[in-house]
Amino acid sequence: QVNLVESGGGLVQPGESLRLSCAASGSIRTIYAMGWYRQAPGKQRELVATTSRSGIQNYADSVKGRFTISRDNAKNTVSLQMNSLNPEDTAVYYCNANIATMTRSYGYPYWGQGTQVTVSS
Repeated sequence: QVNLVESGGGLVQPGESLRLSCAASGSIRTIYAMGWYRQAPGKQRELVATTSRSGIQNYADSVKGRFTISRDNAKNTVSLQMNSLNPEDTAVYYCNANIATMTRSYGYPYWGQGTQVTVSS
């Protein structure tokens, strides 16, 4: 009933930028927090950045000052602008959103399928 579709991943060189986008669709009543997580090979999934519905943002220390999260509540989208990328940012990036639907009045976490970001020279 709810789908999150990510786009924007790819291969870039160190120091370059990428922008990830995620669009939520389906029987959505309200989207609460939205965010991005990532999982590198052999590592656990970790938080990258989150934003509340009102726009309060939270970032992992490793990306502060380089990444910026933004959302458009009217379009049910969340984006992640990633600047000054380095090889340690290489991972599969997942969109996450806490969504209340027409049949579930409380928020429930949904995940996108993931998009690969590779930073390599």
